Amino acid sequence: MGLFHRKEIQQNEISYTISSSQGRTVLVVGLGNPGKDYVLTRHNIGYECADSLVAANDGTWSDKRSLKSMVADLRLGQARVVVIKPITFMNLSGEAVQAVQRFYKISSTDTIVIHDELDIPFGQIRTRLGGSSAGHNGIKSLIAHIGNDFSRIKVGIKNDLNLKVDSADFVLQKFSKEEQGHMKMLTTEVNALLNEAIFSGSLPSDTRQFI
Repeated sequence: MGLFHRKEIQQNEISYTISSSQGRTVLVVGLGNPGKDYVLTRHNIGYECADSLVAANDGTWSDKRSLKSMVADLRLGQARVVVIKPITFMNLSGEAVQAVQRFYKISSTDTIVIHDELDIPFGQIRTRLGGSSAGHNGIKSLIAHIGNDFSRIKVGIKNDLNLKVDSADFVLQKFSKEEQGHMKMLTTEVNALLNEAIFSGSLPSDTRQFI
């Protein structure tokens, strides 16, 4: 039995056009803030997942200042996968993603964004195509620069503490020790979702539950 138990919330699949058999180029974006002060903060879960994907595929990061991003270039099957961590800080992430899309000629429909989601409990990962920013400033910046036709892997960070702390402070706090103990499982499941999307050409719209 796997570590994760899938709870599907929709029967349809996201209309997602990537396919390794077609040799497409896919952009994977892990949102976060640069700098040691933000390591393992809730807002940086996108960075953690991007790091895990690159490490799992023996990739290396390059500092591409002209693209306002850390960039890793991977091959998964026949697909080229460009993985980035914007270094603009969260609220300006759209500038980096737009620059990378233009440089590599990647459309928003071939873009997957991994980010924290305050409305989803820690222990859940939800996938969807499009939608609003729901108050997430990084997503708001992306929508302003590239539209909302990108796919999302939304990693839940909600817990009992966020009801007692201002949201802006909560997302910049580090994950609890207990939560950090589940980080490997979390990033492994996100990697599995990314591989499914890249090799099958579609990202199921569902929720995955762990712990």
